[in-house]
Amino acid sequence: QVQLVESGGGLVQAGGSLRLSCAASGRTFSTKVIGWFRQAPGKEREFVALTSWSGSTTNYADSVKGRFTISRDNAKNTAYLQMNSLKPEDTAVYYCAARNFGATMDDRYDYWGRGTQVTVSS
Repeated sequence: QVQLVESGGGLVQAGGSLRLSCAASGRTFSTKVIGWFRQAPGKEREFVALTSWSGSTTNYADSVKGRFTISRDNAKNTAYLQMNSLKPEDTAVYYCAARNFGATMDDRYDYWGRGTQVTVSS
């Protein structure tokens, strides 16, 4: 069992930066693929980024490539999403998720956090 708690969201102006954290409980965090997703009002949840258990493989949605960076610290049971050059269209609730394997951009994850709100003003 893995429990995930996101933090770091907030209100930021366009062009600004935020770093989201995903803190995990349980001793199997270091073996899990971690994904970040987001859902804007009235829209479907969409993939943002993922990292393999070691961090050696990452994948990004085209909309965030070059602006967002996913990373993890297995010693701290925490994953991060550094978001730079934020745009109003990045406004959404951001969720982290965990699963055993799979570097594809689907949302078939076993564990989900409750999300953290990110609002980017223009």
